[in-house]
Parts: sequence; structure tokens; C-alpha cells
Amino acid sequence: MRRILIAGATGYVGGRLIRLLEEKGERVRCLARRPEVLRGRVRPETEVVCADLDDPDSLPPAFEGIHTAYYLVHSLGSRGDFESEEERTAQHFAAAARNAGVRRIIYLGGLCDENAPPSSHMRSRLRVGEVLRSSGIGTIEFRASIIIGSGSLSFELIRALVQRLPIMVTPRWVYVKAQPIAIQDVLAYLTAALDLEAGAHRTYEIGGAEQMSYIDLMREYGRVAGLRRLFIPVPVLTPWLSSLWLGLVTPVFASIGRKLIESITTPSVVLRTDALNDFTIRPMGVHDAIVLALQNEEQQFSETRWTDALSTVKKRTRAGVSFGNRIVDFRRIQVNASPEVTFATVQRIGGQTGWYYGDWLWQLRGLLDWAVGGVGMHRGRRHPEQLRVGDVVDCWRVEAFDPPRRLTLAAEMRMPGRAWLQFDVEPDGQGACILQTAQYDPIGLMGLAYWYTLYPIHQFVFAGMLKGIARKAQEVSREGTGGRL
Repeated sequence: MRRILIAGATGYVGGRLIRLLEEKGERVRCLARRPEVLRGRVRPETEVVCADLDDPDSLPPAFEGIHTAYYLVHSLGSRGDFESEEERTAQHFAAAARNAGVRRIIYLGGLCDENAPPSSHMRSRLRVGEVLRSSGIGTIEFRASIIIGSGSLSFELIRALVQRLPIMVTPRWVYVKAQPIAIQDVLAYLTAALDLEAGAHRTYEIGGAEQMSYIDLMREYGRVAGLRRLFIPVPVLTPWLSSLWLGLVTPVFASIGRKLIESITTPSVVLRTDALNDFTIRPMGVHDAIVLALQNEEQQFSETRWTDALSTVKKRTRAGVSFGNRIVDFRRIQVNASPEVTFATVQRIGGQTGWYYGDWLWQLRGLLDWAVGGVGMHRGRRHPEQLRVGDVVDCWRVEAFDPPRRLTLAAEMRMPGRAWLQFDVEPDGQGACILQTAQYDPIGLMGLAYWYTLYPIHQFVFAGMLKGIARKAQEVSREGTGGRL
């Protein structure tokens, strides 16, 4: 059987491609800077190799015995000269593939008019394709425009703008034509490319069933979501000003927003229809893509997101990060204890153990909830140490339980929205790392007011809770009790 390598496995597209290839029975190997993070997301038979595209000496073991290699890497979130970084990493990848005798490279790039002056982002995407082809290995390059799917950068940008702003000022770039494509169709093309006959380099422009601008997409999202919005054209907004504006109202960092906007100031529509001739795939339209993305919304928290790739660029430590209309408070802490001891501490949360910090604040919140007809904090938990899906933990209920890796709690107290609290425990050297994520789906202005009114308290409670869990896990580890309290 052929062995397949994925570079960019922690990204939005790469993470979803892994699952499809695993379901097809392919032998998959993933290249990762931090293998311990990725191993918990893949099947046991999928290999995860420690390698860094910036370190060519680390690559040969990852490419050994590889038949087909996917290149799904980009440096959009990098600081500094991301064009040089992308070209350098592509050169290292191409050289390692050539030296290992790889038979085929499959690359996902960006769709743009090569005859028009490309942005720095699009110029970099085109250059990466040239570098990969220069390896002499048969390279299949897919060029895609806007990708529509729950958790994708473009979809979350559109979703956030329409959900948050009933009246929008619209710069000129929102009227430029594109050809959006659903993430499901992108993945279908990437997997179908495995079975193409071997041959020379091929470049395919892929897009959905119709051409649309960003303002068309926002209007269509509004129709699907049942939201009426007013758009006021303001042509003086430059990409730089627009990026600052996006940084205020969407989850997009200002630097990424600027690069993204610059890349869509020129049309990105399919001009060559080779993909429709060589593949049986017939991409869906924008309406169906948006409906499907919203139907998958409930899986978004556990599915891949565009921010996953940013975690390899810089650590996300700030709280209160907006993610579309969903608000996420993300924190992490290193623990000098094994993952097993650390998770055992996490799963004892609530009930008699308490919440490791500010228990009186939790009791006050429960009292207020009980006063308005909610469940309060008096329910406790079924067992002081053991948990299972569906168990009650005070005012929460266990939604997912995967020891010693993940615990997800869904809030059952009354609030204008929905909330989850998730703990992920990952190996980190000789110890562990806890990733704590509080997630909130506000309903209307009341929902947003609720979150930001409690925001100062959240800062103390969530930070203190995480430190308290880490401190208790380290105490248990020092006592050498094997995780028993």
C-alpha cells in the first residue's frame, strides 16, 4: 500500500483531510513540529513524525517510503517576511521529497488572475507552486478561491460581520468577484487527486457553482440565517483601514486581515475548466455550502479551525478572543506532573472538590441562577472521582469525556446564550500542558451584554481555576500517590 505524507496536518484543511484518508484506509504519516499535540487527534495507526520545514535536517525520516506528499502549509499568520519564509519552507519540502523518491506532490494554493498584479499573499502562493514543480516530481496544484465551511477563515469573517453588524459600511473590495467553494468539495478534489494517472505537472482551478463577491456572500448568509442587513458603500476605506476595522469586529487579527483583503482586491474566478473534465466532482453552490456549514456548527468546537494553524506560529494566551459570533476564552499552563495525574485532577472538578478557585463566586452564581428558576449549584456530582458522558457536575453536564485527554462540560444555568467549558491535557516534555477553553454563544445584544458584564470576573475565575488545577496536580505528583487525592 502507498504511504501518504501530510505537511500542514494541524491546519484547517489538513486536519480534515487526515480523517478522510484514514476512513479510506490509506496509510497516513503526518509531519508536525509538536507531535504530542497531533497524536491525540489521529487514529493509532496514523504515524506522526517530529519534523520542522524550517530545519531541512529533520525532514528525511518523515519522507522515507512516501509515495504521495501533500503540501498544505502557509505562513499567513507569521510575522516578518512571510513570502521568504513560504518560499524557503517549500524549497526544503521539495528537496526532501526529491531525495526520498516521492512519486507525487499535491498542493493547495490560491486562485487569482495571473495577468493581474497579484497581492503578496497570492504572489507567495504562486511561487510555492513553482518551487514544488521545480523538484521534478509530478505536482498537482489546486487553486481555490474563498473556502466556505464551519471554522474556515473566510466563512468566520463573513459570519462575524453579518451577525454583529446590522448596518455595515462596505469598501470597494467587497464587490470584487470570487468563486467560493465548499470545504467538502475542496477535500473531494484533494482525495480524488490520489487516483489520477501519473504524468506531468497539472494545475487545476477549482470553484463552486457560481461567482459571488463578498457582499453577495454576506447577503446570502443573512438570508440563510434570517438576518436583514443594510450595506452602505464607502469607497475610501483602504485595505489597511479595513483590516483595522475587521480586527475590531471579527476574529481576524489585523495583520492577517490586511493580507487577506489585499488578496481579494482582484478577481479570483475559475477561467480554466480542466477540473470539471478530469474529475467527476460537481461542486455545490454557495447557498448549499452555507447551509451545510451552519448544520455542522455544533461540531465546530471539536473540528479543525483556521486558528489551529496559528498555534504553530505563536501561543494564544489572551482571553476573550472572538470567534465569529462565538466568544472563546483560551488559556494554557504547563504542569510539572504526568498527563495522567493532571487529567485525574481535572476530572475531579466540582462537587465536594470544588472549582479550585473562587468557590464562593461559583456558589453566588448558582444562587442567582436558582433565584431565576435555574438549576443552581446544589446538584453536585454522581461520584467524587469518576465521570461519564451525561453526568451532572453542579450546574454543568458532561458532554465529552476522553481520558486522559479531554473533558467538555456544557452549562445548564440560565443565560442568554449557550456555554461550554473544556479542558485538554497534552504531554509536554516531562510534564503536561492544560488547555482551558471557555466558549460562549451569545443570543442577541443581551447575550453580548451578559458576557462583557461578567468579563472582569471571568478573568479572575478562569485564570485562578487553571492555576489551581495545576497547583493541585503538582502537589499530588510530588506526594507520589499515583493521582489519588
